[in-house]
Amino acid sequence: MPISSFEKHIRDRYEIHEWRHATAILERDFPDEYNDVCNVLSRFQLRKSYIDSGGGRKSPVSQWIDSEFYKLGWIEKKFDTKISIDQKDFESPTHSVDCFKNKIALEIEWNNKDPFFDRDLNNFRLLFELRAVSVGIIITRCDELQGVFNNLGRGKSYGASTTHMSKLLPRIEGGGGGGCPILVFGIRRSLYVETN
Repeated sequence: MPISSFEKHIRDRYEIHEWRHATAILERDFPDEYNDVCNVLSRFQLRKSYIDSGGGRKSPVSQWIDSEFYKLGWIEKKFDTKISIDQKDFESPTHSVDCFKNKIALEIEWNNKDPFFDRDLNNFRLLFELRAVSVGIIITRCDELQGVFNNLGRGKSYGASTTHMSKLLPRIEGGGGGGCPILVFGIRRSLYVETN
């Protein structure tokens, strides 16, 4: 299934990219998780208050998305991974995944430093090779939102070296995720609403 299998209202509100048939795998092999992703994305709005809020451990955007997935049975997941060679174990640590359910890993990168993308992609690559993850999903912001941030006087808080689509795509196209099927959703300007 190509990206066009997503309903039009999702395609209109998000910039979507995929690698290694991620959409087909998600929709055909993991229909419940596919429906969860569509459900959460369909209800998300980029509220003005989410942008006006100051920094902290987790942005209001990430908090909202995480909490909606958690309500649907997704969890934050830390994997205990190691490689055994001739009965000798070597630790192979991975970073915890924001949202995980049934071999689908989902990360929200709203306004972190852009090396977080490297961490996420390396995590997807390793967990895919270990057969713990079948599809990796990243939700980030589109470059076009910079105009919204600038108009609200928050442009400096969303700088060029933070996580956004043009920082992510070259990393994936350069092989950062290895063989892991990857699906990316970029939050577009059309999701912005003035209400708080």
